[in-house]
Amino acid sequence: METAELKEKLKVQIIQFLNLTDLTPADIKDDEPLFGDGLGLDSIDSLELIVLLKREYGINIQDPKEGRKVLVDVNTMAEYIKANGQK
Repeated sequence: METAELKEKLKVQIIQFLNLTDLTPADIKDDEPLFGDGLGLDSIDSLELIVLLKREYGINIQDPKEGRKVLVDVNTMAEYIKANGQK
């Protein structure tokens, strides 16, 4: 899968998994922080994203520090999936 295609798929999945019905994929910038001042996600959302990575891409994140490095923005998630994903 091409990186651009993966990023678009991730945006759709983030919206679906986190039930962000007021957003569209176009609303999420590739380099926009997912937490804090960016998209405004919280720690519960991070757990949901970890479940998404496991279910959809076969990536199992156990260490919270690793999760913080991966769940920065869509770009970082896509790079991590391309390097570590099994599907």
